[in-house]
Amino acid sequence: MKLRRRGRAMGILYNQVADQLQGLIHEGVYRDGERLPGVRQLSRQFGVSISTILQAHQTLEARGFLQARERSGYFVRLPTVDAPEPVMRRHRSRPVPVSAREMALDLCADEQKRMVPLATAIPHPDYLPLRQIQHSTLWAARRGLETLDYAFPGKESFRRQIAQRMATLGVPVTPDDVLATNGAQEAIILALRAVTQPGDIVAVESPSFPGILQALEVVGLKVIEIPTHPSEGLSLEGLQLALEQWPLKACVVVTNHSNPMGAQMSDERKKQLVSMLAAAAVPLIEDDIYGDLHHTGDRPKPAKAFDRADNVIYCSSFSKTISPGLRLGWMVPGRHMASARQHKYFVNLATSSIPQMAVAHFLEQGGYDRYLRSARQHYREATERMRTAVARAFPEGTAVSRPQGGFVLWVQLPDGVSGTEVYHRARAEDINVAPGLMFSTADKYDNCLRLNSANPWSERIEHAVARLGVLAHDVQSEAR
Repeated sequence: MKLRRRGRAMGILYNQVADQLQGLIHEGVYRDGERLPGVRQLSRQFGVSISTILQAHQTLEARGFLQARERSGYFVRLPTVDAPEPVMRRHRSRPVPVSAREMALDLCADEQKRMVPLATAIPHPDYLPLRQIQHSTLWAARRGLETLDYAFPGKESFRRQIAQRMATLGVPVTPDDVLATNGAQEAIILALRAVTQPGDIVAVESPSFPGILQALEVVGLKVIEIPTHPSEGLSLEGLQLALEQWPLKACVVVTNHSNPMGAQMSDERKKQLVSMLAAAAVPLIEDDIYGDLHHTGDRPKPAKAFDRADNVIYCSSFSKTISPGLRLGWMVPGRHMASARQHKYFVNLATSSIPQMAVAHFLEQGGYDRYLRSARQHYREATERMRTAVARAFPEGTAVSRPQGGFVLWVQLPDGVSGTEVYHRARAEDINVAPGLMFSTADKYDNCLRLNSANPWSERIEHAVARLGVLAHDVQSEAR
């Protein structure tokens, strides 16, 4: 593959190398997300100097085909094919009983059958700090009698580490203010039980994370859905209207990188949200499970940081960062601590000791923050790559969310294209996606899908997204 040097062409030799590398990328020899061979190997391959290869790399980086990573080399990054963001659907909503769908259980079971895992919001093991948490778990297991007691309301070492991290977010608490839970799901259920009675009305985002809808069903509550903007988050105007019309007893919001939209509320909107609910004496249950997974910039503050009336119950977990299998979360119930502790004790006494001790050790050693720096980059690149692939493959008019954190994408198909039908056809081909109907109690979002981007890019994933696009085109053609 050696290049010829012809007179004046020598001055633009690096452009020739760049053109040939770009051609190899287009042909799929070097795939999106893959690392290019080292500069010495390419120098021998093309028969040019190392400096020429470096100039070619810089040229391809400027064209948008490569991305340099410090101490790692150059990686293929196909230019973005943009798609519009989904629109916020304004709709009138009335309180309705919640009936969580069996579909959610089916999705989890299907992905255990080695389907292409694009449905559940679970990170691939390659994106998790497995070695570090294994080391910390072994350390914890050797603590002897410390691991055998009921750790209620949570291991002091774990609650102390959480208190330290909360302080960095502008939420000064003590270890006694923290209650360990079995993931954020239990924290939300405990919060709901602390502030509501069966039959009460609770406001949620729409579309809403199915786990929140399931929590509402478990507690026997009615839900009123508030429209959500794909980047700005919960509609404060819609919430104000609901407060004026209905006797709300709580409001559940994912303030940072919501699931499925990926929206991040600004600090100003969080302040307004906290103030609005405090004035109405309606508790805010904040789910901040994706807060640590911001793609760029500083870690966004939780709404709890603006709480001056002790009206925000903060919930989070390590399921999206350290390990979903540890089932380790926590809550800061504030003035509702006594009720939350009572419900926790009655349901399962305590959260397992070893996971708490292991995570506390991991946090104390500084491994968590080091891990997060790489995880954020991985998820940013993964969501951008998935977004580009969807924009290329799906029908014209498809809108895709542009999350600032987390790793899920909300795909809004053109009107008349059933995401539920795409879901059924994809399942028949062992591709698992989450249909939009799961994210509402009122049969909304039939033309939507949620995709999990937290998988290393591979030929299998690439083919699955392309195949979803074909299925969406087929459904569109048949609907005309």
